[in-house]
Amino acid sequence: MKRLTCHTVTLAGLMTLGLTPALAEPLYIGAYGGSTERAMKEEIIPAFREQHDVEIVYVAGNSTDTLARLQAQSGNQELDVVLLDDGPMYQAVNLGFCAPMNGMGALDEVYDIARFPDDQAVGVGLVATGFAYNAELFERNGWAPPSSWQDLADEKFAGKLVVPSISNTYGLHTLVMSARLNGGGESDIDPGFEFMQEQVAPNILSFEPSAGKMSELFQNEEIALSVWGSGRLRALANTGFPGAFAYPEEGAVALMVAACTVEGSDRHELAQAFISHLLSPETQQILADTQGWGPAQRNTELPDELASILPYGDKVDQLVAVDWDVINPKRLEWTNRWNRRVER
Repeated sequence: MKRLTCHTVTLAGLMTLGLTPALAEPLYIGAYGGSTERAMKEEIIPAFREQHDVEIVYVAGNSTDTLARLQAQSGNQELDVVLLDDGPMYQAVNLGFCAPMNGMGALDEVYDIARFPDDQAVGVGLVATGFAYNAELFERNGWAPPSSWQDLADEKFAGKLVVPSISNTYGLHTLVMSARLNGGGESDIDPGFEFMQEQVAPNILSFEPSAGKMSELFQNEEIALSVWGSGRLRALANTGFPGAFAYPEEGAVALMVAACTVEGSDRHELAQAFISHLLSPETQQILADTQGWGPAQRNTELPDELASILPYGDKVDQLVAVDWDVINPKRLEWTNRWNRRVER
């Protein structure tokens, strides 16, 4: 049974009047902490609460935490809505934790790449995995902006390149695109490992997964180029760093923030209403500005400053999706192999 919350003063007042209060159960949302939690609590949730007169209980955690909570509470879920990275979201769908959002009109306004099979989840924010680079350093060296995943093997970047570890989604995307570049793919990953081990790894300064450390390496000019997310680069550029983001000609990889209504929730309609609220142009603008998420809703308008960096408009057509149904069962095997052969 869900934990209920109420305002004691309001309850006491109603009882004094001899009235029996009808307490509506809160809507429980499991989503990211940090800046996402702040934006939700300060701007997004208050607007939804005002519209629907409902209390919200926000349960903060990263995607791994929230997925683990769904697994631990299987059959007696506390959460009504969850936000997860797309890889864990595909796991949640396959484990039966997400209910179809049949007839939800907001789904008709999202980009095709943000639609999940059978509408059991939907992308509410788009991040591109591509190339972040120091534009001033590139200009100083007379280098053209990076344009292909093949550029990771260019010897001029020796000791000036970071690719995050495969434990990080950016590193995983790099492996998949390396395989595709060399005739393989998710179902034939060997060409990707060969390319990473033999041609890319010699250029890599470190396999840094931390956004803070990556920013430090850029600002100290220890690196010129990294595989990173468009949202991360936007946050770094906001500090005054001369960073730029490039979409590889073979495609930048879509990293989606996805939402679903939890199977078994007794607040299914309200949960769908909250996801529709996340997909409204107004909320999509907030998420773009505060989180660096490109809008999944195709009619959202962004200022030029955001549109130049985030996946937006025509840039969405340059995004490619990876096959998480193939990747997730193999990820542990690939991680062990990466640690032995690439990051050694």
